[in-house]
Amino acid sequence: MTAHSPKWRRITKGLVPPLILRLARGGNGLGFLGDFPSWQDAQTACSGYDEPSIMEKVSAATQAVVEGRAVFERDSVLFDRPQYTWPLLAILLKIAAENGNRLQVLDFGGSLGSTYRQCRGFIPRATAIEWSVVEQAAFVARGRERFQTAELRFHAGIAECLAVSKASCLLLSSVLQYLEAPYAFLSEAVGMGFESIVVDRTPFSVSGRDRIVKQVVPPEIYAASYPARLLDKEKLLACFAGKYRVEAEFPTLDGFDDKAEFKGFFLTRT
Repeated sequence: MTAHSPKWRRITKGLVPPLILRLARGGNGLGFLGDFPSWQDAQTACSGYDEPSIMEKVSAATQAVVEGRAVFERDSVLFDRPQYTWPLLAILLKIAAENGNRLQVLDFGGSLGSTYRQCRGFIPRATAIEWSVVEQAAFVARGRERFQTAELRFHAGIAECLAVSKASCLLLSSVLQYLEAPYAFLSEAVGMGFESIVVDRTPFSVSGRDRIVKQVVPPEIYAASYPARLLDKEKLLACFAGKYRVEAEFPTLDGFDDKAEFKGFFLTRT
């Protein structure tokens, strides 16, 4: 499977906008539910990813940030003060410092540039940034129409992005859990020549095996449910064996639940 293959295009088409992962506590019926035998079984139990209202809500929140009516948005929720993701920022600053004050990121599943905006204010203005988001077609169209800048660009696929960008860092933030075949995706990604790969905001199963679940979104964000996977940490790391080394492992802002522990990894090519 190559970056130009139909399978890669199907993966890109199926990207999910990032979600606030509020996990089920106290029996409220929200969060990760069930333990499905297959991805298809979980899909049948869920409403799906492609409701137009989801993109419109994310777009409206992004517009509010661009217009200065909010500091930033995450998963369509607006914030009136910065909430930096310090491990990710430290990694990005390290990458920039080691590459002549240049930061070239391919943000796979990066919505309308949410992570870019969350990080941009803390990155020195002198840093040359090339931030490329790969997303669903509707998000790419809206991003290009309203939010694209000299630093932030939108692409419908990885091959399209790499044809015009020399992205050295692949950022996978809150996205692997929504891919039907995340390990196949990673196995392909490690052969694409990225100098570094950052996995962030990813839930790992505490039961010692993959779990396929139904994720229910809190209704105050938007009404939706998705199939998701609580990944096997060792299986994920095995995808990088011999090609990348783990420079850092860190907890993420999503925390810990009785079903999953959210973690991130910074990997560099060997």
